[in-house]
Amino acid sequence: MLLHATVIGTGATLVMDAWAIVRKRLLGVPALNYGLVGRWLAWLPRGRFHHHAIAATHPVRGEQAIGWIAHYLTGIAFAGILLGLWGLDWARQPTLAPALIVGIGSVAAPFLLMQPAMGAGIAASRTPQPYVARMHSLVTHAVFGMGLYGAGWLARLIADPNWSLA
Repeated sequence: MLLHATVIGTGATLVMDAWAIVRKRLLGVPALNYGLVGRWLAWLPRGRFHHHAIAATHPVRGEQAIGWIAHYLTGIAFAGILLGLWGLDWARQPTLAPALIVGIGSVAAPFLLMQPAMGAGIAASRTPQPYVARMHSLVTHAVFGMGLYGAGWLARLIADPNWSLA
């Protein structure tokens, strides 16, 4: 199950990152700075969970790497949740609904944990345009759900290249 979660979660996170590039080019929306996630994580062992504004918190060595690794490990963890709830049968025959449920449901992590802890408030309530931020988060996590589905199928085809829909 760990191998499936790693492949599917990594693939879905790559799709999410590709969406961030497209979103920036088409809509001018800057990509998330995962270094700030790394900064937040690096301050946790130092006893600091909440920051008024994470960007104003003193930087930490290696925060970019910490943030990007955490980003991909989180994607793998959510793929693990998908497989934990729907089992390896889902990996043998991926379906869209479970992937979207987990993908869209994963928006709870930034809304209820990351954004409040990093100073943006619950569901980005302390940002200049909370509704815009929320919509971007929901769409991005829906894209992640589509990535779970697509990566599930890709993993399925790699595992058995002779398999077909017919």
